Amino acid sequence: MVNFADVDRRNYPMVDVATGYGQWVETYEQTVEDIMDLALLDALTVPTWHAVQRAVDLGCGTGRTGAWLRSRGVPAIDGVDLTPEMLAVARAKGVHDRLVTGDIRDTGLAAGSYDLLVSSLVDEHLPDLLPLYREAARLAAPGALYVQVSFHPQFILATGMPTHFTSAGGEHIAISTHVHLISENITAGLQAGWELVEMREGLVDDSWVALKPRWEKHRNVPVSAAFVWRRRG
Repeated sequence: MVNFADVDRRNYPMVDVATGYGQWVETYEQTVEDIMDLALLDALTVPTWHAVQRAVDLGCGTGRTGAWLRSRGVPAIDGVDLTPEMLAVARAKGVHDRLVTGDIRDTGLAAGSYDLLVSSLVDEHLPDLLPLYREAARLAAPGALYVQVSFHPQFILATGMPTHFTSAGGEHIAISTHVHLISENITAGLQAGWELVEMREGLVDDSWVALKPRWEKHRNVPVSAAFVWRRRG
């Protein structure tokens, strides 16, 4: 495992997840680019979104992913997030059937309830991935898919950049960030009983450079990754 402190080049003050997202909530949707995660969901070929019966959005935040799932025909979505301020924004969107304040590694939701599970841009905040994959497996119905979108470890290593935001006072604040190699995700998924059926990686390309011209120096570095897992048994 790689300790983020060993590769950190920004040295921003760092806060815990609930504190950070509670402060970021006002500008979150204006600063997180759709190309980071929603574009990868669009590129996936295994999930048949409109055929889903019930989904759970783990780390649902402000409801961006939930809104995307609704737009693709998913009829019923529950959401879980640690941060009440983010959940308040999600609740106002009205795309989730139920929203729960809680830890995505121990949601308290009923076992075997979902044929689709999604988590997006949350795993870098967890010190260990196995509890997330195990909880997703517990919630999954037989044959369910789990779609997990990650901040790519290669980008974190290449740039020394944590998940961060700019505070109301103009200060850059980092949110607790952990580096998980691709192999750590795959190992955790397999140990939890999942079968990997698709994977996509998003590179810094023309679209990214148009949004962030200073990222030209990072061209062709992978910035995000999507894993699609199927529940075995």
